[in-house]
Amino acid sequence: MIEFQIIEKIQDWAKCNISKQKSVGGGSIAQTNLIKLEDGRTCFLKTASLKPDAFFKEANGLKEIRKANCIRVPEVLLVDESFLLLEHIQEGTKDLNFFTNFGEKLAELHNRTKFKFGFKEDNYIGSTIQLNVPSKVEAESWTDFYYNKRLLFQYKLAEKNQLVGNELKNGFIVLENRIEEILEGSEEKACLLHGDLWGGNYLCDLDSNPVLIDPAVYYGHREADLAMTKLFGGFTEQFYNAYRRKKPLPQGYDYRENIYLLYHVLNHLNLFGSSYYGQAVRLVWSYLH
Repeated sequence: MIEFQIIEKIQDWAKCNISKQKSVGGGSIAQTNLIKLEDGRTCFLKTASLKPDAFFKEANGLKEIRKANCIRVPEVLLVDESFLLLEHIQEGTKDLNFFTNFGEKLAELHNRTKFKFGFKEDNYIGSTIQLNVPSKVEAESWTDFYYNKRLLFQYKLAEKNQLVGNELKNGFIVLENRIEEILEGSEEKACLLHGDLWGGNYLCDLDSNPVLIDPAVYYGHREADLAMTKLFGGFTEQFYNAYRRKKPLPQGYDYRENIYLLYHVLNHLNLFGSSYYGQAVRLVWSYLH
């Protein structure tokens, strides 16, 4: 059941009462409900986050993607420390052009660029803090930003969580010395990334348009977004072909893919434990032979 204080705040905002509420699945980090208002509107409600600022960060991420004006995200209706109220987007069926359309729209999102890497605030990748506020050097160097704010942060967290063995430790020492060489040739302007683009973080609406949800936005290298799509599947060749037609990738993308996967695998190691350790070691050592 939704807390009374939350119901009151939503009813004050809506200028009418909630007539129905229904718990829906899919929220591993927050509780999720569909709520129906007496005036006929249906909204999507997230509650019970363990992080007091998480809903504000998610709302800011959705608003940042919305500014690009190219791919649908749920509209933020109301946000508070204890809840996030979003437009409810009914899911439809993917038509034959869904993934072509999706690939093209992601390429358009990546056309939104800035001169500096990072973002105005830190946010979350799952329930782990994601560091986005760069130093002066990191703001201008993707290699420094990515190594320090992504890989090294997760590695040190894994050490703190006592999840680092000698294979990962020794590999990481070598990786630190090779990071510039690994990322060489991929220099581009910082562009807007969804940040956590796996198969569970998009929907298909009733018009078969892609919809992005649950972002972990920052301005970085677009190869990082594309690599994440490979981690658990859920994207087709049609998607990648359409993306590349619209926005060709720099030479050597395939080689760099593992370095971007490593961030998310280390995060999963920290979130879910040692079942991800072997995969983290393999990704690190793929660059050391």
